[in-house]
Amino acid sequence: MQYNETPVVFDCKGDQLLGVIHHADDDYAHIGVLIVVGGPQYRVGSHRQFVLLARYLAAHGVPVMRFDVRGMGDSEGEARVFDELNDDIAAAVDRLLASRPELNKVVLWGLCDAASASLFYAYRDDRVKGMVLLNPWVFTEQGAAKTYLKHYYLKRLTSANFWRKIFSLRFDYAQSLASLIGLLQQAGGRPETKNATTVTTVDASLALPVRMRECLKRFAHPILLILSGRDLTADEFRETVKSDPEWRALLADSGVTSFDLPEADHTFSSAAWRDQVAEWTSAWIKQL
Repeated sequence: MQYNETPVVFDCKGDQLLGVIHHADDDYAHIGVLIVVGGPQYRVGSHRQFVLLARYLAAHGVPVMRFDVRGMGDSEGEARVFDELNDDIAAAVDRLLASRPELNKVVLWGLCDAASASLFYAYRDDRVKGMVLLNPWVFTEQGAAKTYLKHYYLKRLTSANFWRKIFSLRFDYAQSLASLIGLLQQAGGRPETKNATTVTTVDASLALPVRMRECLKRFAHPILLILSGRDLTADEFRETVKSDPEWRALLADSGVTSFDLPEADHTFSSAAWRDQVAEWTSAWIKQL
């Protein structure tokens, strides 16, 4: 297969960022995809997922750009956490749309905290007409502790390997008990209760799940949500939604399309899982 890919360097607040634009054969494509990178990650992605996704979408008529945010990969600047990427995303959107005159709409694609970063940005930019969110990061200490207790410790009790360790006297009771007590204390802690404000811009001091929810409320375009079945980050997101009627109402909207991959891990590391994500993304974008 021939790939039509162009490396680009562009400015973000005085720092030079590096990206790669994957051009589509469709001369009339008006929607492009910007792959947002979060965490200690760069534009290639785990298991080359971002490269392969970009090439798949471009081969199916969708232009794509993937890039390194400031302080990551080959880009200049100081590293920033996921809720400080608005300027980076804005600069990348500008550069993608400038790559071909017929492009006028963008879909943000993000995994884990890049999904969260996409939510923080999207409602601010009228050019963003959709988001693909995979295993969104909604971490709180209490939420993580509850998720770990429910989805890790309960599963361990049904694990044959766990009981083999018990009966072979290779089980570290003291360490496991201390860990369990710590998690119970975190899970029983008081949740953050600060409510969302009614101003246009979402308050950055809100608890992460609340802040993300309020950003989603302000985004009036389609969402594709993909969750893994074997991932504590996805489990915590599910628990957050289950415990919050406002989250449930948002995800029940007709503009939200949801898929689950029950056997997939956090980064969709097998070819089958990665290809399924690419197929769902391509088909969903064609419907926009």
